[in-house]
Parts: sequence; structure tokens; C-alpha cells
Amino acid sequence: MNACYIKNHNPKFNYLEDIRIFKERQDLPKELYNLDILDGSPPCSSFSMAWNREKDWGKEKKFREWQELQILDTLFFDFIDLAKKLQPKIVIAENVKGLMIWNAQDYMNKIIIAFNEAWYKVDYKLLNWASMWVPQRRERVFFYAIRNDLVNKVGTIDLFWDLPKLNLEFNQKKITYKEIESPYREEKWYHIPEWVLPYWEKIQPWRSCSDVHPKWHFFQELKLSPDEVLPTLRAVSNSYYHYKDKRRLFDEEILKWWSFPLDYDLNWSKAIYIVGMSVPPLMTYWIANEVYKQWICNL
Repeated sequence: MNACYIKNHNPKFNYLEDIRIFKERQDLPKELYNLDILDGSPPCSSFSMAWNREKDWGKEKKFREWQELQILDTLFFDFIDLAKKLQPKIVIAENVKGLMIWNAQDYMNKIIIAFNEAWYKVDYKLLNWASMWVPQRRERVFFYAIRNDLVNKVGTIDLFWDLPKLNLEFNQKKITYKEIESPYREEKWYHIPEWVLPYWEKIQPWRSCSDVHPKWHFFQELKLSPDEVLPTLRAVSNSYYHYKDKRRLFDEEILKWWSFPLDYDLNWSKAIYIVGMSVPPLMTYWIANEVYKQWICNL
């Protein structure tokens, strides 16, 4: 992921290391202090509805990317520690919807307290990517915080709740699969696997192969619908199939699914992995645009 990012974006500063090490560095360049925006996406699997949630809290785990064993549910607080050190004007962080549900609400309260202790006013909002011109239905919770000494400059505080006011209402046109799909071409790699094909042939669009499997297997193998916004993309494998053609999604469809430019250099990686481990650029644009118009322009 880091090599791919460097190849496409050529960052002035690049650090490939654990945030727990990075936040303790004493040799960071002055340009990284007092940033306009510090943005981050702390790992979210501990709070995802698709995983073990509470059973994994406080336990050391590994990612597929070969990091060291670590307790994932504390990394959000390491990110806030970094904000406390660098003191950017604004901090943006996103995470899974599951962070707002059930026992995870206690983590939400701790996150808010940590932001306050780092000298920031913070609020959060649940956003759906489909309302932001990203052709995918996915809800994520976004935290937005502004440094205490800048609050009066932009008039952001709700006097009743002591929270920063930032309008993040997006109602862009929803984009369905048929609007981004590519014409059929014969490429063997994209064929539906022979062990999945019999079930794909029996199901209607927008259904899982598990619906017709005698043991409910292949629940992640989905036949897409031309008239629906695409579902949440998983970075593990390309198990999304065309509604009519016997094929998986082509790479350019996956790139458009995530609002990536079609000339993005994947650096020999699979499109499903690179985009699935990333945040959609178009979604980032819409949020950054509102932060700029409502807050940064007034600083």
C-alpha cells in the first residue's frame, strides 16, 4: 500500500512505521506541525459488524499486511495523541458505523473525552457514501474537530451542546451499477469460478449464491443488479458478479466503484485490494470542500 501511494502521489514526507513509534518521534519536520488538516482512518475491524467485536476488544491481533501484534481498538487514541502533539487546526477521522452501536458507544465517549483533552472541540456524523457521488452504499462515522483557540474565529460552537458546527449534508445523485459498468470482453481471469457458476445461474440479480446452495455456502458471492447502488466492497476477493454476463467485475469497474481515477497505477497489486484498503477520493473531496468553505476560509 505504501509503495503504491508513493508511486502515485510522491509525498514530500513518507513514514512507513507503527503510529505508536511515529507519535514519539522527536525529529519530525516543522511543516508537520500546525497543519490545516490532519486526517486519519484508524483500523476499524474491532468495531465492524462483520467481525467478533466485543470478543476481540483488548486482544492483540495482526493484519494481513504483516504488522506486529497489536491491540487494534486503542489505535484511535494513538491517533488523537498524534493530533495533540502536532496540533493541527482541524482533525478529521473516520471509522465504521459499528463504533456507534451497542457496547462500542463507551468507546465513542472515550474518543470525545480524548479529543477534549487534546484541546479540541469535536463532533461526529454518520455519512453514506452513496449520497456523495460514490457508487457504493456504505455508512461510516466521521469525527471532525477544531482546535480550541480557533473556535471563535469561525463561530462554530453550538451554545447548547458545546459542539463544533459543520454542515455535512450531502444529497448528490446516487449512481447505480449500470452507470459505471464496462462492456463485456473475453478475459479468462474474470470468469465466474466453475464451482460458483451453477448457483449464479439460479439466482436473481441482487441475491447471494447462498440463497440456492443446499448448505447456504457462498453467501459472499453476489450477483449485482444494474439498477442498484453497489454494496460495500470487500478487499479480500473479487466475488461480485455481473447480472447477465458470466464474469466478475473488471478492474476499471472496481476503480470507478471506489471513485478512483482509471489511470491510477496499481503497482502490480489487484484493484480490489488497493481500493478496498483505501478511502474513496471523491468522498474525501466532498468533506474537505465543506471543511474548507465553512472553517479554513475563515481562519
